[in-house]
Amino acid sequence: MRVRKTAADRQAEIARAALSLAFDVEPGQVSTGMIADRLGLTQPAFYKHFPRKQDIWLAVTDQLSARIAQNIARAATAPIAPDMRLRMLIMDHLEVVRENPALPDIMVMRDAGEAKGELRSRMQANMGKLRSALIENVRSALAQGIFRDTVDPADAATLLLGIIQSLVLRMLMARDPQILLQDGERLLNLQLAGFSRLEKY
Repeated sequence: MRVRKTAADRQAEIARAALSLAFDVEPGQVSTGMIADRLGLTQPAFYKHFPRKQDIWLAVTDQLSARIAQNIARAATAPIAPDMRLRMLIMDHLEVVRENPALPDIMVMRDAGEAKGELRSRMQANMGKLRSALIENVRSALAQGIFRDTVDPADAATLLLGIIQSLVLRMLMARDPQILLQDGERLLNLQLAGFSRLEKY
């Protein structure tokens, strides 16, 4: 027996399809027709869930913002050392980008529409929250003697975010999201080893 999808499930599916297509082509070229074709929906069925195209990107914004906020909260409450929380924050964010590889393209669009501009501005705000979480955990690692005293929290956060940024650039050039997790952990180990007092990475 075929289970009928709820409206919320269908909306989430449409948002995921929009992001997937945005990586296949580019964000500005994604049309409602392309999304409907990918999901096997008729146009009336599609517009039942999203009357306006911009509503899709606003739904994408909500989904991604919630996911990043959940990752930050999960790391904050994890009963682990602060250097392990740093690992969790970086690897979780790389997973978000791997699952939604069009996100970097959207964030650097010069001529983003209103909804895509909202996505971009909110993702930039989310990256600011991620940076703050990184700084906080670097400070905790310093206070606990895990990192060397010479490590500056703001500089350390910049270097950790640089891992994400460099991998994202490689992904965009190779069009291969698997690069993010394949190389992310190895590069993160190298960076954390540079901060550490002990040889544990």
